[in-house]
Amino acid sequence: MWYFIHAKDKPGSLEKRLAARPDHLARLQELQAQGRLLVAGPCPAIDSEDPGPAGFSGSMVVLSFDSLEEARAWAEADPYVAAGVYEQVDVYPYKPVLP
Repeated sequence: MWYFIHAKDKPGSLEKRLAARPDHLARLQELQAQGRLLVAGPCPAIDSEDPGPAGFSGSMVVLSFDSLEEARAWAEADPYVAAGVYEQVDVYPYKPVLP
C-alpha cells in the first residue's frame, strides 16, 4: 500500500537539514531503485523553488510499504529525525488516483 509522509521542520533547522541531506537522499534513492517511491520533496518556507536562507517548512514523501507500521518505522528512522530537523512526522495511508 502507498503511504503519505508529511514532516514539519523545526524553526531554524536549515543547517541541520543541509548536513543530513546526503543520507536522507540515499534512503529515498534505495526506495526508488526498488520501485517503492512515488514522489518526494521539500516544502520551501517561501514561494520560491530556491528559498535560500528562509529554508523549508518540511517535506513530503509518498512511498509503498506492506503496512502502516512499517511506513512509520521507516519515517522515524530518517536521518532528518536523527539530526533534529523535524519537529513532527505524520504518516497516512494514501491512494493514488491521478494521473
